[in-house]
Amino acid sequence: MGIIDKLNKDFESRVRLGIMSILMVNDWIDFTEMKTLLNITDGNLASHSSALERGEYIEIKKEFVGKKPKTSYRVTNLGRASFVSHLNSLEKLFKSK
Repeated sequence: MGIIDKLNKDFESRVRLGIMSILMVNDWIDFTEMKTLLNITDGNLASHSSALERGEYIEIKKEFVGKKPKTSYRVTNLGRASFVSHLNSLEKLFKSK
């Protein structure tokens, strides 16, 4: 198996890479802040975060604060380990050139 085969396809999109990068350095982050940091649409964030949740890389918490819905995200232990492995593979790929 080559280095490129060790890259995780779930993190290939720039949005998913961004979500994971932000969550690696924050405990919980809410929808609005994540959307602002990534400069993406509501739908784009919702679809990519749902895909990462299905892969069990992130946890999504939905709650009400007063009468307003609030969605927050955090990385799971599996997500943290998988993303670190992905980054390590990228680094090896760059060093092999």
